[in-house]
Amino acid sequence: MSGRLFTSPMFLGFDHLEQMLERASKTASDGYPPYNIEQLNQTTLRITLAVAGFVMDDLHITQEDNQLVIRGRQTDDSQGRVFLHRGIAARQFQKAFVLAENIEVGEAWLDNGLLHIDLFRPQPEVRVKRIEISAGRREHPVTRATHIEMPKPRRSRAIRDLDDE
Repeated sequence: MSGRLFTSPMFLGFDHLEQMLERASKTASDGYPPYNIEQLNQTTLRITLAVAGFVMDDLHITQEDNQLVIRGRQTDDSQGRVFLHRGIAARQFQKAFVLAENIEVGEAWLDNGLLHIDLFRPQPEVRVKRIEISAGRREHPVTRATHIEMPKPRRSRAIRDLDDE
């Protein structure tokens, strides 16, 4: 077994998708902080993280290539305080979500201990392209690399978008 996900020769150019899936599987599976991912409509998603005890200055959101990274770091304000029991500790976290290439990060806001981040998936334009077939024999590109002069095809037409017609 090759270990590759897309082993079929019908899947061309999906190497980047395999890399994204590998990266997603390697991210820490720590359950803190808990989060929801909600689909609001066909084009909008919302990630909600439970970040009770964090203020806006403790939270940082970045988009690093195709990853949305949320980091939280609380400052320890326990100086001068005497705890009889300490069950709430100043804690830090990092959550990373792998985004598809066309996902756009929208606004983020903090409300009642919940951090909300909206993501948008623009609808792609459907483009149909007609590829013209030219008459004549063509050699393999490797043959052309050996500097052999090939005869020009008898008839050739350029590729045109159907949108232009």
